[in-house]
Amino acid sequence: MRPKIGERLRYNFENFMAKGGSAVFLSLLVIFFIAFGLVAGIRAIMFTVDPQPFGEQVADSDMGEHIWLAFTEIADPGNVGGESSFSITYKILGIVTILIGMVIFSALIGLIGQKFEETVYNFRKGRSRVIESDHTIILGWNERVMDIIGTLIIANESRKKAAIVIMAESEKETMDDEIAEAIDDTKTTKIITRSGATSSVSQLMKINVTEARSAILLSTCPEGASPEEKKLSDTKIIKTLLALISVQGGVNKLNIVLELFNDESFEIIKTLEDPKINAITAKEILGKLLVQTAISNGLELVYNEILGYAGSETYFVSDDFIGIKFEDLAYHYPDGAPYGIRHADGTILINPPAGTLMQEGDELIMLAQDDSTIKFKKKAEFTPADYPFEQVTVKKETARQLILGWHSIASVVIDEFANYLAEGSVIDILLDSPSDEVKKNISDLRSGNTGLTVNLIEASPLSMDNLRAVNPFSYNSVIILAQNENDFNPEKVDSDTLVILLFLRKILGENGGKKSRTTIITQVLNSENQELITEYNADDFIISNKMLTYLMSQLSEEPGLIDVYNEMFGAEGSEIYLKPAGYYFSQLPVEASFPDMIHAARKRSEVCIGLRMSENAADSGKNFGVIINPDKKEKYTITGSDFLVVFAEDEL
Repeated sequence: MRPKIGERLRYNFENFMAKGGSAVFLSLLVIFFIAFGLVAGIRAIMFTVDPQPFGEQVADSDMGEHIWLAFTEIADPGNVGGESSFSITYKILGIVTILIGMVIFSALIGLIGQKFEETVYNFRKGRSRVIESDHTIILGWNERVMDIIGTLIIANESRKKAAIVIMAESEKETMDDEIAEAIDDTKTTKIITRSGATSSVSQLMKINVTEARSAILLSTCPEGASPEEKKLSDTKIIKTLLALISVQGGVNKLNIVLELFNDESFEIIKTLEDPKINAITAKEILGKLLVQTAISNGLELVYNEILGYAGSETYFVSDDFIGIKFEDLAYHYPDGAPYGIRHADGTILINPPAGTLMQEGDELIMLAQDDSTIKFKKKAEFTPADYPFEQVTVKKETARQLILGWHSIASVVIDEFANYLAEGSVIDILLDSPSDEVKKNISDLRSGNTGLTVNLIEASPLSMDNLRAVNPFSYNSVIILAQNENDFNPEKVDSDTLVILLFLRKILGENGGKKSRTTIITQVLNSENQELITEYNADDFIISNKMLTYLMSQLSEEPGLIDVYNEMFGAEGSEIYLKPAGYYFSQLPVEASFPDMIHAARKRSEVCIGLRMSENAADSGKNFGVIINPDKKEKYTITGSDFLVVFAEDEL
């Protein structure tokens, strides 16, 4: 059926008007000239029938004057005074002309105002192309983003001009408001936000991916989310990663860090075989850190210092040190604490054996305040003092560990304990109404770790009586996890943790206020709850968001650090311990410098990177006494209650 002429005209007009403001403007312009032509024509006819002169007599030019008056009246209502000397008919026509002009120009002003609002709205939406270069890209928006921004701001302090570009599916105004509320001072870093689909190639092209330095891909759900949500998050992360590579022409040039949950997703990333792409999982990292903190009290403070940018961080250093022994290199750097070597083939060696010589292509792995403070001196700057030393032999004893609740990292925790604890050690799990799946998981862990005794006690840790019954302060450490494996709300999990900490403090008070040697370790899902947790007697705590934030931020700057941290967090080789100063100095107290401590630790085949002063153990302003990479020129009074922070094969 052929459309009627009216339908066709209406259809074409709708399509034309759908083009937006330009079409409306053109339509108003056409209407203006049509209206002017109509009014001018009527006025010309009226002048022919009833000539009204502008002067005393009718002149040939009066026709043109009347047409011009029609134009000025339709354009400006103030010109109605030009009709004062004419007849009533002309005056009525003048009034009609002015009304037509007012309607047209009101519509035009409304259009201009609307377009201006749209322009401002688009500016606020951030739809323009990002022109930053050498910037860090954050793709996604979750509970970690503020910690990551804060960490990157500190990392960028040494750069005069830095930028962070964030793209997420959240509204730009919402992101800007949250950042403004959470971040007081961005220092030298500019923060740009864009709203868009992170897996869209066209959207990614707008944030100048090809000129960025690194990218951090955030999960779309928290660690406590359901398995289905985690699987969906991994799928979105992998799609975003492939889109990032596609934008770069199929060859990745960025340092990319992404957070995944499932082993299957890790296998997919491995197929890319790209050393610049690092995938991390909270479960593995936090599980290992929880165990190491349980073994060595205060270790969380050390990791905060090493992984964060506020103190010393790890650098790979190449200098003219070929042929120099590793243990002597610390005395050649005014600032820096060497603790390992990266060989030319990429292998990592932490705490090298005594006498290890630096070879061609070797890089020193060291802690330093900043890369600008790393200055190699061909001649040693320091000569350490040799203090009296007696080899301390400590027997590895069995331990008792108590886990309150259950979380996905619990399996990692128990497996890691098996690598550290003496045979015959006991792990008790206090858990309310465990599911059949959790019971099977615990049974499998019991069978797979025959050197440990793993007991399941089915009772709620949220009961004071149940906690009293297990005598929590008879254990070496108490680890508090989520109280329900199906509880995916971070605030609920942290609230339960606070309740348990209150109960533990009450139970400790019932023991006559005697100081307990039990270490209480909590996993905090929301880092904003850190101050509340520390308020209630948590000797050590793992802030899941902050630890992963630090790690992701550092890997975005230097992807090679993943090999160092895998070695550092693993049970094989050397890990970080806080050991009594009496292990290194037979006569205490002693006045010693950091080079003196390094020399003392090498006698035990260990590498010293710092110390913990017991007199400041309760002072948060002094990092609870922990000093990493101390000033080598300063002397410290070391007592029998102080500790050295060392890389060693074990805690003995």
